[in-house]
Amino acid sequence: MKCRHCAAPLTDVFIDLGSAPPSNAFLRTEDLARPELHFPLKVYTCAECQLVQVDEVQRHDALFSDDYVYFSSYSSSWLAHARRYVDQVVDRLALGADSLVMEIASNDGYLLQYVQARGIGCVGIEPTASTAAVARGLGIESIESFFGAGFARQFVAERRRADLVLGNNVLAHVPDINDFVAGLREVLAPAGTITVEFPHLLQLVEQGQFDTVYHEHFSYLSLHTVQRIFASQGLAVWDVEELPTHGGSLRVWAQHADHTRAPTAAVAALLRKEADAGMTGMDFYRRLQPVAERIKNDLLSFLIEQRRAGKSVLGYGAAAKGNTLLNYAGVRGDLLACVVDASPHKQGRFLPGSRIPVVAEAELRRQRPDFVIVLPWNLRDEIGEQLAYIGDWGGRLVTLVPQLRIG
Repeated sequence: MKCRHCAAPLTDVFIDLGSAPPSNAFLRTEDLARPELHFPLKVYTCAECQLVQVDEVQRHDALFSDDYVYFSSYSSSWLAHARRYVDQVVDRLALGADSLVMEIASNDGYLLQYVQARGIGCVGIEPTASTAAVARGLGIESIESFFGAGFARQFVAERRRADLVLGNNVLAHVPDINDFVAGLREVLAPAGTITVEFPHLLQLVEQGQFDTVYHEHFSYLSLHTVQRIFASQGLAVWDVEELPTHGGSLRVWAQHADHTRAPTAAVAALLRKEADAGMTGMDFYRRLQPVAERIKNDLLSFLIEQRRAGKSVLGYGAAAKGNTLLNYAGVRGDLLACVVDASPHKQGRFLPGSRIPVVAEAELRRQRPDFVIVLPWNLRDEIGEQLAYIGDWGGRLVTLVPQLRIG
């Protein structure tokens, strides 16, 4: 194996979670009679550029199929985050009716709907037909395609370059990160801006967020590595923000390397923070495995203890991170009867690997469980408000990351 950015040999293991099916490969009833494909979930750190990465063991287009079930608009907090971003970026970049905004991995139009409402031209690039169709229903142009340098050159030849190119939680999802970033450069107007958001690797390690490791995430990113990758493709980082989303994310602002905008103090400050944490050396990247093992054992101990005590436990949120946790721990329906999810696209299906059924919230009210495990722990506050009524029968919320928390 070689690093997908710098081609250095990969020998240092970041974390080994055994094997699992793709985390968003939800099953239908008819699939239960067929075997599931499992793939190794072993992640490496490049000793040269510190890009943390999983080997591509399954085709990219198979992971993001036409039947993809993740729809961004089912999280009210994520919608609010998108709206705030649009308000900020429109003012900061003075975008107007003559501007063009391109979002890569635009999903169901969760963000571009706010751009469109401001009277600004926009286009989404989204490879999954199911989510793109929803965006089109909102009147948002959505091109069904994976993004890369070839796509960007064709788009510019047929249309124009974009004043703002954004990608939220997509940089980690691309197998050829060099080609993707080259595409950003190709499609960006000379004075344009790129923003990308991604979970910060520093938070992943320090907060024990191992369950954000899954096959759809090809890379796990720090600012210093992203800055290096961008520079290799003629782009320069000029600002960075630390965000609370997804357990701690970065929003990186970039431009053509020959543009005149000076970097903000935040860039140097965050690079120092990463260096002080040890992210430019290899010891930092060996800390996660024992934490994952501890969280796995905490989950199993909790579920077995409640079962022996005659207590009932349901899950909430059929999230990819939950599937990583449940499959790594070997949890099946005997310990967790079902998982509640608000999305009708997931209800009636079964979690990959564990084959635990996904049900509507009415089932939670019917069963009145003693405990509800919130699998998307990053949404605990939002979900806690939605499920406050479980306190009426003494129900309690549980999260496992970064440590077991009840109530």
